[in-house]
Amino acid sequence: MRPTRALLAAAVLAISVAPATAQEDPKELEALRGAIAERRDRVAAYESEEESLFDAIQAVEAAARAVAAEVSRAGTAAREAAAEEARIAGLERALADRVAQTKAALGRRAVALYKAGGAGPVRIIFAPGSLRDRLGRIQVMQRLLDLDRELLARHDAEQRELDQARGALRAATERRDQAQARLLARQGDLEKERAAKRSLLGRVRQDRARERALLNELEAAAEALEAEFARLERTAEVASPTAIPFATQRGQLDAPVPGRLLRRFGRIVDEEYRTETFRKGIDFEVDPGEPVAAVSAGTVRYAGWFSGYGRMVILDHGDSWFTVSGHLENFAIEVGDRVRAGDPIGTAGETGSLTGPRLYFEIRQGAEARDPADWLKRLY
Repeated sequence: MRPTRALLAAAVLAISVAPATAQEDPKELEALRGAIAERRDRVAAYESEEESLFDAIQAVEAAARAVAAEVSRAGTAAREAAAEEARIAGLERALADRVAQTKAALGRRAVALYKAGGAGPVRIIFAPGSLRDRLGRIQVMQRLLDLDRELLARHDAEQRELDQARGALRAATERRDQAQARLLARQGDLEKERAAKRSLLGRVRQDRARERALLNELEAAAEALEAEFARLERTAEVASPTAIPFATQRGQLDAPVPGRLLRRFGRIVDEEYRTETFRKGIDFEVDPGEPVAAVSAGTVRYAGWFSGYGRMVILDHGDSWFTVSGHLENFAIEVGDRVRAGDPIGTAGETGSLTGPRLYFEIRQGAEARDPADWLKRLY
């Protein structure tokens, strides 16, 4: 079954329209450049001791997120370009088969004409027989001539279609190469942003003065979270009569992620930064992008960036019970949403983290932190 000319026209039209998806969007590119410029400015300000480490990290991560979005778009464009190239290549092969078949038919006609010789048609027409027979033979010869003309015209048309398809294929291949080059460039940009964060943290580790400043920032971040809980407690929800009271679920809650425990509740001496803090939550080992679940039913009271904790969610479980999930990569909820136990609230990441991917998790009764180990079923 041969492809129609409409299919070829559609393919050529697709090639003429599609390149826009592989090109840079000026607005997106400008936003990306702006995010990277802000990162550079804020890191430079931190280096001159005019900016906090957490603010500098936030700028680095904002730039990384902008680049990651570009990577995603470039990956989509590259996949679409490759699929279009494969589709046009299939059409080109089908057209090449049609041309080959038509050429074969022309070859058979040429052989037949050669065997008949130059006087063959004349002998056929004037062979013995009645006038009616001769007129019939003339009609047959005329029909053969018409078929030969149609065959030649078909060959010319199919050859033009094939030439167009090959041009479209070259354009699709070029677009695919451009999209893949853009993807590789953006992936390189993303690694540069991640390296910028590693370099920033590396300089902190080598500078005692910066370590002391970091300790002050950690304490300030903890105080800011205390103030946020004081604000939330003033408007805390009353547990629904149909809901299981949070206070009765001690030792029965599933962990928000299945990862192993990295840091426990209580006083912690950070060997890497040689700082001592009192941790009011725990850290879980995570794979970036894995789902983070609500440990109990509740209402989303906060979902945003929080200095020192990155992208953070606070759930209100009623009667002044709250849980905190920090260093998230993305949110799956919005402020005001109701969630059930086990519902995803976001994905794990390392936003605001000084030590790589992890989930920071707290349980609070009012402003008072509770050890999650007493509330979760199992920690390992």
